[in-house]
Amino acid sequence: MTMAVLGPTLETERLLLRVPVLADFDRYAEMLASEDAARYIGGALLRAPAWRKFLQMPGAWLLQGFAMFSVVEKSSGRWLGQMGPWRPDGWPGNEIGYSFHPDAWGQGFAVEAGLAARDWAFETLGWDDAIHCIDPGNVPSQKVAQRLGSRKRGPGKLPPPFEDVPIDVWGQTRAEWLAAKRGTAGAGA
Repeated sequence: MTMAVLGPTLETERLLLRVPVLADFDRYAEMLASEDAARYIGGALLRAPAWRKFLQMPGAWLLQGFAMFSVVEKSSGRWLGQMGPWRPDGWPGNEIGYSFHPDAWGQGFAVEAGLAARDWAFETLGWDDAIHCIDPGNVPSQKVAQRLGSRKRGPGKLPPPFEDVPIDVWGQTRAEWLAAKRGTAGAGA
């Protein structure tokens, strides 16, 4: 039996963004086992609950036609993290979400992958708006959001069971994205 391809593969200078595959799971489980890496995405998980969480993205690809991509380094084939469009039921908007393995931090991978995923969401999914739900204490994620062209919009609210998790909503509109692509950011604003 062969598995149907659920979505596209995007390519950047250093990265491939593709639908998650079973071979990604070990590194994904390592990421979620890390207190530092999982702090702002629900907390560290053991391998069995990490497996259940891992299945969310392929399932979303199958049912919604989009989800976060697995981000893979082209030169090594190493799974670095996940990045891309994400819209769980009751979410405050169309999100470009991201989480990366600690050994991939500080190398510009999140911004490189984020630009490709953001462009794909606006161009292919036709989104009018893209957000990032970021814990107020997560300064590195705030910096990624800024580099993707988003600005802080203010506090937001997630659906249960996350309603008590503090978040700030960062985002940009399609018009802001188009203006930045054309090099006219701020024109007429």
